[in-house]
Amino acid sequence: MANNEKDNKMKIAHYLARAGAASRRKAEQMVRDGRVQVNGSIVNDPAIRIDPEADLVELDSGRVEPESFLYILLNKPGGYLSAVSDSRGRPTVVELVPAGKRLYPVGRLDFDSEGLLLLTNDGDFNNHMIHPRYKIDKTYWVWVKGIVASSSLKKLEEGIKLEDVITSPARVKVLKVSGSNSLLEIIIHEGRKRQVRRMCAAVSHPVLSLTRTGFGFLTLDGVPKGKYRCLTAAEVKRLVQLAGNK
Repeated sequence: MANNEKDNKMKIAHYLARAGAASRRKAEQMVRDGRVQVNGSIVNDPAIRIDPEADLVELDSGRVEPESFLYILLNKPGGYLSAVSDSRGRPTVVELVPAGKRLYPVGRLDFDSEGLLLLTNDGDFNNHMIHPRYKIDKTYWVWVKGIVASSSLKKLEEGIKLEDVITSPARVKVLKVSGSNSLLEIIIHEGRKRQVRRMCAAVSHPVLSLTRTGFGFLTLDGVPKGKYRCLTAAEVKRLVQLAGNK
């Protein structure tokens, strides 16, 4: 491994994530599993630092090189899985975005849920967007069954017990009532599995439909359902700053 002390040295797991090989967490496991070589030698410590300009990094005997990053905002339709592939043959969100790059969903939206979903090949960015400690707001418009009483809104706002955890405080308001159903706006920064649906079910208002309308400062404005746009460099920088990675 190169012995110079250039400022651009980085941890091997960080390098793999920045190269789009995997998220930071998965990259760390790849190293521990002995799948990564640096200058021909297997490394097992995800904290080992390498020089991207001087060291040869290989994953499963294939060279890993930094690639240009792409950041996509997709207006996900229902009926698409937030995954790269599916063993059951269901359609996935990567079928709706540009081919030629290994894009991964940032977090997930349920198969039947719709709305704003980010995809990228930047594993480091992905990690910062989904890690719980960064607390980026996600906004949802949720049609639920029934007329939601103020007492139920208060429970949602203060935190709902889901199995062995209590959700963090949320911002909730009623946007519309139609017949016997209500449209809620729910803003949370957590991303537990099916969290919004479980929260609403816990106050006896099952979800009829769910759309994520915001991710931090991003919205769906100008992006029709099933379509996408690329984030600008300024938007990416602002998201990273929002996550606290200044």
